[in-house]
Amino acid sequence: MGHFANEFPQADHICYLNHAAVAPWPLRSKQAIAQFAAENVSLGATHYPAWLKVEQSLRERLKRLLNAPSTGDIALVKNTSEALSFVAFGLDWRDGDEVVISDEEFPSNRIVWEALSRFGVRVKQVSLQGAQPEQDLIAALGTRCRLLSVSAVQYASGLKLDLAALGHACRAKGVLFCVDAIQQLGAQPMDVQACAIDFAMADGHKWLLGPEGLGVFYCRSELRASLTLHEYGWHMLEHAGDYTRSEWQPARSAKRFECGSPNMLGAYALEASLSLLEEVGMVEVARLIDERVSYLLSALQSIAQCRVISATAPERRAGIVTFSTGEENAAVHRELMQAGVICAHRGGGVRFSPHFYTAQTTLDQALKQVKSIVAKG
Repeated sequence: MGHFANEFPQADHICYLNHAAVAPWPLRSKQAIAQFAAENVSLGATHYPAWLKVEQSLRERLKRLLNAPSTGDIALVKNTSEALSFVAFGLDWRDGDEVVISDEEFPSNRIVWEALSRFGVRVKQVSLQGAQPEQDLIAALGTRCRLLSVSAVQYASGLKLDLAALGHACRAKGVLFCVDAIQQLGAQPMDVQACAIDFAMADGHKWLLGPEGLGVFYCRSELRASLTLHEYGWHMLEHAGDYTRSEWQPARSAKRFECGSPNMLGAYALEASLSLLEEVGMVEVARLIDERVSYLLSALQSIAQCRVISATAPERRAGIVTFSTGEENAAVHRELMQAGVICAHRGGGVRFSPHFYTAQTTLDQALKQVKSIVAKG
């Protein structure tokens, strides 16, 4: 960990275990925003070309994080839901088409497909409770199926899916593969090429340690033109800087999904946050998170009244540990929050989600509070 611990000078009275919801920023992101704010006050946009270099650096970092072929495959979007909507309402649907999702999806990755019912699109939900959830999903890809959309890691259960197995099965069947990557990107390595992913999206405010309001949308280059655009503006044009040009066309790159002025404030913060993840390295980030997840799992399983709900097999987990104490979970969550253990009430239990930097003392203090609540009954 070394000097990276200095990046997270969090208040002493909290144990932050909620990165699967909204993460604290590292110090460097605060500093990037402070410097950017100071520049805006004193100079306005005098150095706008330098701002664009920061934005380009952010695109490059996201390209590497996803292992996208090119920065031209990366769009900067408001959030995951916006990117999912670009896919859902960009494809040319036919009456009777099917979309397959799991039965554990966050509402964003369910509602957007259900909203296609007016086009005659049917949504099939597949249970992930079987011994081989990937095979169950693949078995549901019938002749009318156009697209499979899943979360890389389920937000409540923490179940991690084998994206490569799903992606290659989709490619073989001619089915599009869409991945809500918000609970994996920044927690574990991800490779859109190796996993044959057509569309991937994630917000910056969870494991990527950035602010809300800025996310990433990866669209495989061969499919960009097949998504009908519904948002138009000066920024999404091939010749975006030529304001007097009367002829226009959408950008060939994924910038075609960015209709107007960018969230430059968010770009400064997220670029700084990703610089930290790159310095640590995603393999090391994943190792450190798993170390902490393993510790929490082991400790929770040793508490008699605790039942771990989330996946425990190493290949099935990322950064989420969900458990139940036998008490009323909403009340347990409320008590933990009051004691300074920042966590979430999800999936029929309490969800802990540590990041790579989370201190041992934070884990121990949180576990101490769980034991105290259980002991009180």
